[in-house]
Amino acid sequence: MSVYKSPRAGPDVISLRLSEISQLFNSLDPSPFIARDLDPDAEDFIVRWARELSPYRGLKLVINLAEDPPSGRAAEAPDAVRHHFEELANSKLREFHQLMRRGRISLVIGLLFLGVCLAGGNILERLGGSTFWEVLKEGFLICGWVAMWRPLEIYLYDWWPLRAEWRIFQRLCHMEVELVLPK
Repeated sequence: MSVYKSPRAGPDVISLRLSEISQLFNSLDPSPFIARDLDPDAEDFIVRWARELSPYRGLKLVINLAEDPPSGRAAEAPDAVRHHFEELANSKLREFHQLMRRGRISLVIGLLFLGVCLAGGNILERLGGSTFWEVLKEGFLICGWVAMWRPLEIYLYDWWPLRAEWRIFQRLCHMEVELVLPK
């Protein structure tokens, strides 16, 4: 298996300009600095750029500040940003596992219901050959297959977006974060 490699060396860069470091973090979050959530607009900006960049290259976030951050904040900021995306990645992974669990439960219920509907249809087929019994038998069959709709939807389509989000957050929690301070 070959992976496309860009001829350009180094990670793809996401550049962010802020007047002060506090703009990067959610001001309503009372957590300690290292565990703080990012500002929703800053997070959205970073995630949108990460989606547009090559999935085969590393990422680097360059934060250009107009003001010097309070002492210690400059050193903590890269870890705080990576921690935020690590938490989001863990959340998406938990969501994915919950979806797969729901899919398994739905599949078992759907298969049991389909079995009941098929058995009911077979019983109706033996009862008589009139049009009414045929319509009822086909109704049972349709109901049984409709019960399989949700498990099939989960296993065929619903998991893709969660995995894609998890992959983006995984890339972001491992990215290099650089603060560019004013001169």
